[in-house]
This record gives sequence, structure tokens and C-alpha cells, in this order.
Amino acid sequence: MRALIQRVASASVTVESREVGSIGPGLVVLLGVSEEDTEVDAQYLVDKTVNLRIFADRQNRFNLSALDTGAQLLVVSQFTLYGDTRKGRRPDFTKAAPPEQARRLYEHTVGLFREKGLDVATGLFQEYMQVSLQNDGPVTLMLDSADRHRPRR
Repeated sequence: MRALIQRVASASVTVESREVGSIGPGLVVLLGVSEEDTEVDAQYLVDKTVNLRIFADRQNRFNLSALDTGAQLLVVSQFTLYGDTRKGRRPDFTKAAPPEQARRLYEHTVGLFREKGLDVATGLFQEYMQVSLQNDGPVTLMLDSADRHRPRR
């Protein structure tokens, strides 16, 4: 499971000219699910995301997490995070989970975020969405649940 996380001042998602989710200060989480992902991957990503110290303290240092600040989250499904661009000009999305599996794990992940006590807004799964955001910093990080199996260099 992959998450592209952006710290934002505000963000919203629109489907067919209708706003379906919006947040103030917090994180936009673009969430991609692979065919190999399980609930364990979801738990890892949720724990990592809400505990990342990427918010500034009084000394303007990255010492606070989303949990520390009560940040809001906007979680948007993003299968293109599994686009393989190594060959040719058209991305290959065969590593992305099929829609039924992806929806189940996406919804499970959103539920895990909500269990952390944070205010969570979402997009609409498998819909064409327009995401607007005001990046804060900018701070943008990529998380991959497969990294927990890789040694640090």
C-alpha cells in the first residue's frame, strides 16, 4: 500500500461539480492499494501517517504529528500510485489491486484513520475527482508499506 502525503493549509475534493469532502489544516493522503496488500499494510500506513512528526512546534521544528495537532485528513483513492513507467510511454497499472479488493482496503484504511480520533474526509472511490489543495511548506512524503520489510541503508 502506498500513500503520498501532503501537508496542507486546506484541501477539497469535487465530483461532478459537487464538493464531497474538505478539510482545513492537515494532511491529504492519496492512497494506492496493490494486489498484494492486506489489512496489515493498512494498519502500518495509518500508524506511520498519524505519527509522522511533520508539523512544526514553537521552535519551527518538525516535532509534532497529526495526532499531536489534531490535524484533519482528506483521504483519496489513487490507483495511479502503482503505475509502472519503466517501459514505454503508457503507465502499466497491473500491480494495482482490482477494484473490489482496493475498495475494501481503502474503506478499511479510512476506518482505521477515524479510529485514531481524527476528523477524516474522503473522496468517492472509483470516481473521477478533482482535488484542490493549498500545500503547506510544501511538505510531501511517499510512504510504502513494503518498506517495513526492507533494511535501512
